[in-house]
Amino acid sequence: MTMTSKPELKNTQDYVLIKSDIDSIPETRHVHQFNEQAIRHTVSLSDIVGLTKFGLHLVRVESGDETTQHHYHEESDEFIYMLSGKLTLRYGDDTYLLNTGDFVGFPAHGAAHSMRNDSDSDAVYLMGGSRPPIDITNYPDIERKMYNIHGKKEFIDLDNLGQVNP
Repeated sequence: MTMTSKPELKNTQDYVLIKSDIDSIPETRHVHQFNEQAIRHTVSLSDIVGLTKFGLHLVRVESGDETTQHHYHEESDEFIYMLSGKLTLRYGDDTYLLNTGDFVGFPAHGAAHSMRNDSDSDAVYLMGGSRPPIDITNYPDIERKMYNIHGKKEFIDLDNLGQVNP
């Protein structure tokens, strides 16, 4: 019987980010590929420490900006936890005002969701989610689907589908 060896671990210090480390990491500005009004300033905490099974991001959204194109995932669960500020959440057919300390879960195959900062100050939240190797993101407002297959993304517009002949 052969034994498989464990992968060599990094120094445990590589997995620890203290507040001063996080505060010194420059944000990355992300503009959503399907919504130019959706601008997030992000520090991808999970990427920094090498986590691959789920993502955890510290996100700041400026006044007047949106967070994403209204969407839901078929395979990925997501969540947010509000750290400061206020966001207006559109979740399915409902609208909610989110404040510091609020938590929202977005299960795979759940209702479409998006947020907007309608306040006069920045909103900051933790955003997390699973990272399945294959996922489909549905954008009902623009009738589009995006396929993410092992990191490669492609999309189709639902009003421009062809028929497969038998």
